[in-house]
Amino acid sequence: MRPEMKPLFKERMQSLMPDESDFEAYDKIIHTGPKNFIRCNTLKIAPENLLTRLSKKWKVAQPYQEYPEIMLIESSLMPGELGSSIEHLLGYYYVQEVCSMMSALALIPQPNEILLDICASPGSKTTQIAAKMENKGTIIANDLKINRIQILASNLERCGVSNTIITKNDGVALCQKLAKTNFKFDKILLDAPCSGEGTLRSSPKTFLMWNHKVVENLSRQQKKLLANAIKCLKIGGAFVYSTCTHAPEENESVIDFALKNFPVKLESFSLPLKTRPGITSWKTEQFNPEVAKCRRIYPQDNDSEGFFVAKLRLLEEINS
Repeated sequence: MRPEMKPLFKERMQSLMPDESDFEAYDKIIHTGPKNFIRCNTLKIAPENLLTRLSKKWKVAQPYQEYPEIMLIESSLMPGELGSSIEHLLGYYYVQEVCSMMSALALIPQPNEILLDICASPGSKTTQIAAKMENKGTIIANDLKINRIQILASNLERCGVSNTIITKNDGVALCQKLAKTNFKFDKILLDAPCSGEGTLRSSPKTFLMWNHKVVENLSRQQKKLLANAIKCLKIGGAFVYSTCTHAPEENESVIDFALKNFPVKLESFSLPLKTRPGITSWKTEQFNPEVAKCRRIYPQDNDSEGFFVAKLRLLEEINS
């Protein structure tokens, strides 16, 4: 039986997509399965070599010329086929939805930098960042629950990541500890826990689990995480905030909170996907016009999942 949007969720999405044909396109695509994207792990193999290997068994495309590591498997696959191939077991690629790759592309990690990935498990973005850094420099990859830590550790090992320290901490508590020692990072990624509205294609249970109270609670949690994490950033450092939800309470509202309370500016950035600007108002709330620099990714625009990315730059020291 086809899962349907809850009435309040439908009403909210129609507000975000007032054009009827746009909403209809969205409603249609969220009831289809996602495409099979993978990311070549350049710590272990060059994209052209992986393409040669995989092309012997699947039809593989590289849809983005600037990012040859992003690959799309166009062949029909058996359940579990991507995860059980020898190339996957060897860590030559990571099964990762294309939207999920956008956080690290916005962050632009460089070799020898010191980075913090606050909510790191299962490690898709951590391994991507490590590859961009060529295993040089240091990543602190944090998560809270031991089962998530185990998955993170397993993926880092499979992908040959050697520049990462795993920590098991509540994100807020970790940042408070770091701030007390005055330890600062060049770049920080907060891929925040969210309501997952963008994952309906791969996780239809989200249709049933969606709850507006959860959205509001997560918004408070996300603001608290950001407020503590931003204090661990060097002056001039980059901070990328991302979610896999469309909820403005968890996206633009969080960024508006950052602009109101901290010496940060929003930066424009480009991504290989089609994106839409952040919205500047929602219900009775008016946001800073700068939030238009945030990027919204809708499933119908790219035949992908849904996502949100914002990039902040710290302008001056924040006293802990």
